[in-house]
Amino acid sequence: MMKRIKPLSMLSPDESGIVYRIVAGKGLTLRLAEMGITPGVLVKVVHNDSGPLLLLVRDSRIVLGRGVAMKILVEVN
Repeated sequence: MMKRIKPLSMLSPDESGIVYRIVAGKGLTLRLAEMGITPGVLVKVVHNDSGPLLLLVRDSRIVLGRGVAMKILVEVN
């Protein structure tokens, strides 16, 4: 079975996925890790209409801009 990998910004509200890969430089990758967003972590989209995304990650709510969310690839559940 083929994995469904897509950017985090493409997920709909209430959709979740496991972080597969972060396609970013060292600085952003470290910043995301400090927020708890690392490969293998489950993320759930709470809000994704317009503007930034509201996510549920490790029992915390996190807001990410669309540009950053495009760099986070997730395996959709």
